[in-house]
Amino acid sequence: MKTIGVLTSGGDAPGMNAALRAVVRTGIYNNIRMMGIKQGYEGLIEGNIDDMDLSSVADIVHRGGTILRTARSEEFMTDAGFEKALNVIDVFNIDGLVVLGGNGTFMGAKALCDAGIPTIGIPCTIDNDLAYTDYTIGFFTAVETVVEAISKIRDTSYSHGRTNIVEVMGRNCGDIALYSGLAGGAGSIIVPEIDYDIDKICEKSLRAKNRGKLHNIIILAEGVGNPYELAEILNEKTGLETKVTVLGYLQRGGTPTTIDRIMASEMGRKAIELLIQNRTNKVLGIKCNNIFDMDITEALSMKKIFDIDMYKTADILSL
Repeated sequence: MKTIGVLTSGGDAPGMNAALRAVVRTGIYNNIRMMGIKQGYEGLIEGNIDDMDLSSVADIVHRGGTILRTARSEEFMTDAGFEKALNVIDVFNIDGLVVLGGNGTFMGAKALCDAGIPTIGIPCTIDNDLAYTDYTIGFFTAVETVVEAISKIRDTSYSHGRTNIVEVMGRNCGDIALYSGLAGGAGSIIVPEIDYDIDKICEKSLRAKNRGKLHNIIILAEGVGNPYELAEILNEKTGLETKVTVLGYLQRGGTPTTIDRIMASEMGRKAIELLIQNRTNKVLGIKCNNIFDMDITEALSMKKIFDIDMYKTADILSL
């Protein structure tokens, strides 16, 4: 293994830079030529590739986003685009790849594995929607961002006696909503994994008001429903003034938390070591606070299990 390329693809996640730093520095430590592929699989197709040295990844462990930038590539998913990517890998004499991203990125990594390119995946997505690992890099930072926002929204909701619906990211996974809702003391948490009853939410909101509570926070995972329509329903059924806050891309930015930096650093080192040992076509994850590797095909075939116990805890505590 003489030359290893690294790329970030899909949505950015806090901690990607920490992982890049670990990948590049571990490679250099092992006398491997490291190459940075800019703008994900699109950059791979276009040959947008540069050598990386120690200075390339200096002073980035604390930075959000990704210095390699990222993109979603429809061309890479075509036969012609994929062949271009394979040709570029051959031209640059790249012996192995480390790819950072989420489910879509890993699907691309699997295609490269199937084509005979030694590849290791590092899970970087705020959604925490990869079933094989307890947590993904960027998730905890996103949760902290949401909890901080909830605290600020609560201040103004209290002052005006309002209900506020806070929409958070997560695609088809409710983990950001669940974790931030529990930590932020939300009155109700609406996630795609659990059917919700609008009448029960209204009842809980009125019960809270009747006992003197001057604010009410409802966390809504994106994709479950329209937050503005939900606000109208709450207004009509309860008479409570209800506002909407859509946090959006705010959740992807910011300085990564300590745990995200540590996970990223450990996984970055491990990715290079796996390639050196010729233990390829794998993804990295964390279980019970231990970093582990798994076959990429097996990892992608697993189904995410929602934490019902934590949801029950949040429901009980929000009486």
